[in-house]
Amino acid sequence: MDQRIITLFDEYTHAPLSRKEFLDRLAKLAGGTALALAALTVLEPGYAAAATVSATADDLKTEDVTWAGDGATMRGYLVHLAGSARKKRGAVVVIHENRGLTPHIKDVTRRVAQAGYLALGVDALSPLGGTPTDEDQGRTLIGQLDPAKNLNNYLAALAYLRARPDSNGRTGAVGFCWGGGLVNQLAVHDPKLDAGVAYYGQQAKAEDVPAIKSALMLHYGGLDQRINAGIPAYEAALKAAGTKYELFVYEGVNHAFNNDTSPARYNAEAAKLAWERTLRLFREKLG
Repeated sequence: MDQRIITLFDEYTHAPLSRKEFLDRLAKLAGGTALALAALTVLEPGYAAAATVSATADDLKTEDVTWAGDGATMRGYLVHLAGSARKKRGAVVVIHENRGLTPHIKDVTRRVAQAGYLALGVDALSPLGGTPTDEDQGRTLIGQLDPAKNLNNYLAALAYLRARPDSNGRTGAVGFCWGGGLVNQLAVHDPKLDAGVAYYGQQAKAEDVPAIKSALMLHYGGLDQRINAGIPAYEAALKAAGTKYELFVYEGVNHAFNNDTSPARYNAEAAKLAWERTLRLFREKLG
């Protein structure tokens, strides 16, 4: 697919670009309305077809859980191996993209659980009624969250996981896009975080880096100019602070390369390698 179309879609998913304006510009790039609609089929998510771990998998137990957030009751999707209630495990917060707790992120949460962890997919939109089925509405609601309260809600999620009787007290976080940026913020603000994995996420400010105590793993798509612009300053600050980190740039792939519900941007080879690296860090730090 024309890289200009993928770049436009990235702008649409992250900037305040109306759907009408997006479709008008897409039609011009694609060469007509019919071709634009065809492009949409590989740009927009196809959740049901892309699920890799069934929500009813026999080896998993899923629960809808709540905990006290900053002025709101937070809701999440907790998954762990079936029959493992008495075994203490490392716990991982899974942080969604800027659309909310979508079926794709629930699928990722199940993947983390199958690897042997308590996995909690947090619905950041809980204070606003929860994640809607309309993705555009989800993007709009994300922009209405109070950043400080949102951060506190995720810090509370980590505290909730540490306090569970089936947790070994060690915690990690993995996030994608909007969630990747939040992983970096959790690393800054939670000295108890053991491991943070940020996929194509906004970097923390250089002056905040010395506060990071966790091990970090940072995944970036080589074609993602918007996010990659922040890499040099972040890496320089990480090196200066002596922070334990690993940084990987996957050449020739786009932002959201891990999202297998978006065929135009998904890259199976890069996603597989990044996931293997992610689980390796969790094994090292979470047990």
